[in-house]
Amino acid sequence: MSSLSELHHKVHSLLAHLDQQIIGQSHLTQRMLIALLAEGHILVEGPPGLAKTKAIKTLAGLIEGDYHRIQFTPDLLPSDITGTDIFHQKTGEFSLQKGPIFHNLILADEINRAPAKVQSALLEAMAEHQVTVGQKTLSMAKLFMVMATQNPIEQEGTYPLPEAQLDRFMMHLRIDYPDSEAEKRILELVESEAKATHSLAVEMLSQQELFQIRQDILNLYMSEDTKTYLVELVMATRHAEKYNPELASAIEYGVSPRATTALSRAARALAWLNGQTFVTPAEVQAVVHDVFRHRLLLSFEAEATGKTVDAIIDELIARVPVI
Repeated sequence: MSSLSELHHKVHSLLAHLDQQIIGQSHLTQRMLIALLAEGHILVEGPPGLAKTKAIKTLAGLIEGDYHRIQFTPDLLPSDITGTDIFHQKTGEFSLQKGPIFHNLILADEINRAPAKVQSALLEAMAEHQVTVGQKTLSMAKLFMVMATQNPIEQEGTYPLPEAQLDRFMMHLRIDYPDSEAEKRILELVESEAKATHSLAVEMLSQQELFQIRQDILNLYMSEDTKTYLVELVMATRHAEKYNPELASAIEYGVSPRATTALSRAARALAWLNGQTFVTPAEVQAVVHDVFRHRLLLSFEAEATGKTVDAIIDELIARVPVI
């Protein structure tokens, strides 16, 4: 069993390698790692060409696990994801042909391109860690993570994810174009890869080590005051009138109980990455936007006046006192 310092070193080497390959998207790479360590799934929204696919594929190559990409299209069927029973004419029997969902790391690319019945094929796997095909219910691998992407630019012919589906994601990340310096580094990286001159050996993280880290994260100390602060942030989305009537009128629905556990797990994972032995309100505040963003529903009046979910979350942080 690896020591804590060895695991920290290995994970930070992995993160450094990700940042070298996915330039200008350090928020994405860190949150991907947090989701992996906290047993969560992530939804990534951003324009095309920002290396979203490369990010999850690179991460898969750094851990002991397999990867599969599913391109969501309007004609995709649920069985294309979960699998189906195949009839064998010679034996007169059916056998199960497993679908691509039975891999460790899944990229659900452009998930809003497929209709709701296909999107819902991911629901059971993400929430219950199992898949039902026909009359059989099969357990997923212990290491299982979904990273879904959607393009915010093209909305014609898309199917917005329903709230029940969104709630299964631990975090919703929004990424944008890199700055000029990062853009130049991307150009240099692509050129060096084309010349096959760029190579860096990174020690792979085994599944046993990953599960050990997950256990360490769960055992990380969180004081009662920090837990109370975390819960108060959640409750403030449901009873915002306690802090400001205008804030309450801007929120149609607060976040679900899943947000509470997701916020706790994400804050713990971030504290572990930072080398801390306990969780503070600072870690909670650092991840709360990504955890609440897709769960907090604004009222029609708030959207009509141009208010954003992130702005509302900022106001919640400003008004809920740190204990």
